[in-house]
Amino acid sequence: MLDKSLHNDKVTQKKKLNSSIIELEEGTSLNLQFEKRGGLLPVAVQETSTGQLLMIASINEEAFAKTLRTRKATFWSTSRNQLWTKGETSGDILQVDNILIDCDQDALVYQVTLLGSGVCHTYDQQSKHRKACFYRELNLESSKLQFIKGME
Repeated sequence: MLDKSLHNDKVTQKKKLNSSIIELEEGTSLNLQFEKRGGLLPVAVQETSTGQLLMIASINEEAFAKTLRTRKATFWSTSRNQLWTKGETSGDILQVDNILIDCDQDALVYQVTLLGSGVCHTYDQQSKHRKACFYRELNLESSKLQFIKGME
C-alpha cells in the first residue's frame, strides 16, 4: 500500500511539473526565470527598423520593471552593480518598441529605436560612438578579428 501511495505522489508531482513546464513554454503568463540565473537575465538589443544587433546586456527584476514603466531600456550594470538606463549620460536613449521572450522565459530581446547615434562606449574613426557593440567579426580562416565594413 505504501509503494502505491509513493507512486501516486510521484505521478502527481510529475503532472504538476509537466503542467508548469507547459504553462512556462506555451502559456501566456509572464514568469521570467530570474532565479535560474542568479537574479540576472541576458537581453539582446536589436534595432527595430534594421534588425541589427546593437548590444547584449543583463537585467534584474528592477531593471525590467523600470523598462516596462518608462519604455526606455534599463539594465543592470554588472561592472558598477547598479541600474543603468541607456542614454542617461550619453543621450543615446534606447526606446523599447517590443520585447521578445524565449521559450524558457530566461532570455529576452528588446527591439528598440535608437534615439541618438550609437550604443557602444567605443568610438569610430570619426570619433563618434559606434552604433553597435558588434563592429568586428572573426575571420574563420585566420582566426583574427576584422572590422565590419562601415563600422571601423
